[in-house]
Amino acid sequence: MKKQAGFTLIELVMVIVILGILAASFAPKFLDVKSDAIAAAESAALGATKSALTVYLAKNQGTYPSLTNLEATIDGAAGVAADNTGIEFDTGDTTNYKVATFTDDACSAATAAAANEVRCVQ
Repeated sequence: MKKQAGFTLIELVMVIVILGILAASFAPKFLDVKSDAIAAAESAALGATKSALTVYLAKNQGTYPSLTNLEATIDGAAGVAADNTGIEFDTGDTTNYKVATFTDDACSAATAAAANEVRCVQ
């Protein structure tokens, strides 16, 4: 009698079960990638704005920038615009990130116009 080569139904089911368990354990990690990317973009926007404020202060002997001047200092970033309450970063999709700007060092009084002096970003 010839011996048949191949897998039994039980072996195939066990492989499928193992693959299912592996997929179930890795799926949550990959499903949360979008929220991680959004958080990273928001952090980058805040970092760029804080850096621009520091650069402006260094170049202008400690004079604080207006909201418009702060926007102009953030160069190299497409889609950056100042509105009355902060700097808005347009990502090119439907999401915009806004970095709040304030007229006092304690970050409690929000800017209300493009000509307001920016002393704090958050």
